[in-house]
Amino acid sequence: MADDPYKILGVKKEASADEIRSAYRKLAKKHHPDLNPGNKAAEETFKSISGAYDLLSDAEKRGKYDRGEIDASGAERPQAQSWRQYAEAGPGERYAYSGAGGGADFEDLFGNIFNQRPRGPAKGRDRQYSLEVGFLEAVSGATRRITLPDGGTLDVKIPPGTEEGDILRLRGKGDPGAKGGPDGDALIEIHIAPHKFYRRLGRNIHMEVPVSMKEAVLGAKITLPTPAGDVAMTIRPGTESGTEMRLRGRGVPAHGKHEAGDLHVKLNVVIGPADAALKTFLEGWEQPGFNPREGLK
Repeated sequence: MADDPYKILGVKKEASADEIRSAYRKLAKKHHPDLNPGNKAAEETFKSISGAYDLLSDAEKRGKYDRGEIDASGAERPQAQSWRQYAEAGPGERYAYSGAGGGADFEDLFGNIFNQRPRGPAKGRDRQYSLEVGFLEAVSGATRRITLPDGGTLDVKIPPGTEEGDILRLRGKGDPGAKGGPDGDALIEIHIAPHKFYRRLGRNIHMEVPVSMKEAVLGAKITLPTPAGDVAMTIRPGTESGTEMRLRGRGVPAHGKHEAGDLHVKLNVVIGPADAALKTFLEGWEQPGFNPREGLK
């Protein structure tokens, strides 16, 4: 019999759905087979974590478990008759079958068993997984292969513009259906790793770019990396540090009904190493009437 799912995830019985999801994500990242190759203990722990989350993330299943109607594996628990019920029952009632309509003798019981209609096809259970992808994979799209707890693999196609927390559904990749029913689905929750200089806001991408004092004063043409490849950008003479520029269509690429986003570039002027020539020039350079701190008064 499976262990208590609340204990497996380390949450209280009163935990909210968000608390359960957060606990699952933390444990899944730690024990995922892809991060622990060849570690059977981690693989078994991951199976337990996935099973516990599968039960507690389903409100109906969680309610049945809390009421004692099913066990931690999802199987129905038999309704046992107490000793007091047995002692107080009459001789003809002690061995009666108790159903929704009251007592029934053996004849009625076996008649119900052989005459009841068989259950029809049932869809298999969905399976839930967590996958971390790179920033650029989420922006531009990619295909990633994940390893399942049973050793199998799934190829997950990540659409361009995928966002943090998106759930990708792979139909028919869950548990097998019963009696000819459809197979369940695999639900892949996406988590995006941060990038060293890109930030994403909706369909737009933001980045900060350092420029030299010479480039800012005299103007220049520089090359910028973008998710779609390098692009040339012109810096106007006299550009101030903190100036923001926008490159249209260079953010998250267009996909489906979504238009392409923009790339927002913030220019930061850096001095760099100051040689003797620069120091000599600045010592004799005057800017009459200019006070960079005028706005602080």
